[in-house]
Amino acid sequence: MTTLAIRKKLMTYLADAEDSKVKARYTLLEKEIQQEESFALTGEQLQILEKERAMHINGESKSYSREEARQIMISSNRN
Repeated sequence: MTTLAIRKKLMTYLADAEDSKVKARYTLLEKEIQQEESFALTGEQLQILEKERAMHINGESKSYSREEARQIMISSNRN
């Protein structure tokens, strides 16, 4: 069964399930859900992003299209 099919079955199940069953499933996943919601960059990571963004805006760094980036990754994996 594909992941997409599993997602659809779960959504259907949750839409029709009794409240107690929905709450029980949520309790099993609650910690993981909260961790995903609390994603944040560190101050150092934000500084790096701002520096790279400024370089990009000022034309001081090379930018790549999605296809160019894909080709670079493919060729680097071959080496």
